[in-house]
Amino acid sequence: MRTVVIAGGTRGIGGALADKLRRAGDLVVPIGSADADLTSVRQTAALATRLPDKIDVLVLAAGRFDLRRIVTNEGFEQTFAIYVLSRYLLAERLRPALERAQTPIILNLSGTGGIRAGRIHWDDLQLTRGYTMLKATMQGARANDLLGAGFAAHHPHSQIRYVLYNPLFVNSGMHRQFRQPTRALVGASAALLGSSTGTAASRLTALLAEPPTARLTVLRRGTPVPLTRPEFDQSAAARLYTLLAELTVAS
Repeated sequence: MRTVVIAGGTRGIGGALADKLRRAGDLVVPIGSADADLTSVRQTAALATRLPDKIDVLVLAAGRFDLRRIVTNEGFEQTFAIYVLSRYLLAERLRPALERAQTPIILNLSGTGGIRAGRIHWDDLQLTRGYTMLKATMQGARANDLLGAGFAAHHPHSQIRYVLYNPLFVNSGMHRQFRQPTRALVGASAALLGSSTGTAASRLTALLAEPPTARLTVLRRGTPVPLTRPEFDQSAAARLYTLLAELTVAS
């Protein structure tokens, strides 16, 4: 029986995945807002100390998006805090627990290179100038691509397999963040063209049943993405890792 920790495991794709893995016999530890505020570096770090000391799979699926720019009590833009900082911190703090497992996996639901939108705003990571929800979301997606590359580079001797996975268009309810009439249009498109959360979770369940053997794998709904793409640039990954380490040093 595997122990699976799912950040963002109480609703959406993470919640559907938690249900499927639990029914398959895994011990699932879903993390939701009732367990910790993942927009808080301090609470995320404290949460890591309460989780099992041996973890087979860590799924990073938590995110929060808003049309308005919201700043956390610790001074971080909310999307960046939960989508980037918490994922970096959980992977790093739970690495010892993962390395006690036989075939540990980190599964990060992320942007995965090749989608021509968004960039890292190196001079303004907290988006104090010209914030939009799309800009924050796309920066988070690009940052998570670099998190995968950075983890593999920083821990070259670790047996942890890091998988970046983009499920593409999923009817996960994100359209509710928009104002009308955009909400109705995006919601209708998601219902018509998007996969259900259950379908997305089934694909992830199959992936975790037969995980890739490479230390870093990038998939866009099962299709491999070359690691030679600029979105996985090693110098950019190292730069981001250094910045995130500085931002979380007091946690």
